[in-house]
Amino acid sequence: MPTKKKASSTKEKMVDMYPHYKKQFNEVFRKELKDELRYDSIMQVPRMEKISLNMGVGDATQNKNYLTQALEQLGAIAGQKAVKTKARKSESVFKIRAGMEIGVRVTLRGNRMYDFLYRLINIVLPRTKDFRGVNPNGFDGHGNYSLGIREHIVFPEIDYDKIDRIVGLTATLVTTASNDEEGRALLEKFSFPFRKT
Repeated sequence: MPTKKKASSTKEKMVDMYPHYKKQFNEVFRKELKDELRYDSIMQVPRMEKISLNMGVGDATQNKNYLTQALEQLGAIAGQKAVKTKARKSESVFKIRAGMEIGVRVTLRGNRMYDFLYRLINIVLPRTKDFRGVNPNGFDGHGNYSLGIREHIVFPEIDYDKIDRIVGLTATLVTTASNDEEGRALLEKFSFPFRKT
């Protein structure tokens, strides 16, 4: 008998952890987009595929500690472990050689992706200084959207008193949309704050 009770409480926790945006997309947005985009099948409706976060740490060539800090900070922001990125080619002007570790990145999928998207739209972007909306021209022609965040301290996971320097990061929202119009329609369903032109 106690085993059944434990199983039901675990199931309740799983329901609570189910991301709000994922639930909304599956239950509401998907049907609305099918009608708006005039698709025959609901499987044709564009959806979020992944979110890629990148943080460049060019100063790591002089101080390796900056790269360690960036790994920890991006990991805290994303909620999963970040990995180091290496320079693809040498740049003598910046004293960078091919293969040098000069940044960190993390890719979010599934529940973590939807959780990050919710925090980005409802907590992070409104905290940005002089925020008036994101650039509507950030699409790449294939329905994917990229935006830059100048100060990583806008994320509530970052303790301002414990950081040595402020760095920026880029977020790329990858969708299954076939064009920018579909990608924008998808993001607008999540109330993505595009700047009014």
